[in-house]
Amino acid sequence: MKSTAWLCVFIFLSSLSLRAADFAVGADLSFLKQAEEHGIVFKDGGVAKPGLQIFKDHGYNWVRLRLFNAPTQLPNNLEYTIALAQDAKKLGYKFLLDFHYSDTWADPQKQIMPKAWEGKSHKELVTAVFEYTRDSIAAFRDAGVLPEMVQIGNEVRPGMLWPDGKVPDHWKNFTELLKSGIKGVDAGRGTNGMPRIMIHFDKGGEWQASKYFFDHLKAFGVKYDVIGLSYYPWWHGSLLDLRGNLNYLARTYHKDIVLAEVAYNWRPSEYREVAPLFAESPEGQREFLDEVTHIALSVPDERCIGVFWWEPAVEGRLRSRGFFDDDGNALPVMTVFDKWTRGKTPHK
Repeated sequence: MKSTAWLCVFIFLSSLSLRAADFAVGADLSFLKQAEEHGIVFKDGGVAKPGLQIFKDHGYNWVRLRLFNAPTQLPNNLEYTIALAQDAKKLGYKFLLDFHYSDTWADPQKQIMPKAWEGKSHKELVTAVFEYTRDSIAAFRDAGVLPEMVQIGNEVRPGMLWPDGKVPDHWKNFTELLKSGIKGVDAGRGTNGMPRIMIHFDKGGEWQASKYFFDHLKAFGVKYDVIGLSYYPWWHGSLLDLRGNLNYLARTYHKDIVLAEVAYNWRPSEYREVAPLFAESPEGQREFLDEVTHIALSVPDERCIGVFWWEPAVEGRLRSRGFFDDDGNALPVMTVFDKWTRGKTPHK
């Protein structure tokens, strides 16, 4: 009996260890390669290092990379994204691929049809989504960087590929496009394991909007693995709102959840007329991520499996949300996951 009891304890502890190892300490580093190619030097403790290495040194184990169909002003085409994914994989990162299904930004305000797909019927768009997704995934596979997880669209609460897949008017079209993308991932993976499928919803602090959206996906039979959320507090509510929605989603849909985009500013940027959650300062930014991480780790049944910061290594106006000051020095927020990921002494 004692041996059986110890076996149960061992299995339980092993499962906890596995879950801890699987938690995605993530960053969307889609602009990192471009920033470094433009001469931006990132530093940790005053020492210049490749950006990917700095994040790896602080416990980051996942990258999220966006993909545009045929961008004309942004770098995130297939060739660029494969090269960045290869750099990340060499350091041991796992990889979340974010299909936008657009030549530019796709978000709640716009889901712009790729120029090459303009004028297509709905049936033709379904085929185009399948073939484009299949061929893109096959290209990543052949390059040795098949993603572990794939988003079918970016912040698709209002649908995708407007006007054909715009909701609430075209739920059937929208969900058929989602299903076609998922089939494309399956077709492109070859004999490799199926990447986990994420559906990305923007309003991370609004449970009623979440319920409306994910109930519709269920009603239309969309099969996916992970709920992705964005959480920018100036748009999406308080920390209590975030906590309430995460708990609601975990208990209602019994799916894993990832905070696919979170960010906060290290200098005054967003809060002009209302009090901020934390000071928009380097220390306030660190406190924000620390608190969000605690909330994620407290979700029932360990259903929240990761947190991704949106674009911490950039140049230009987005730098206020990044992890580096104007001189390229790492800010205090970089160290948040040190306490979660460090501690084990290597065997000698």
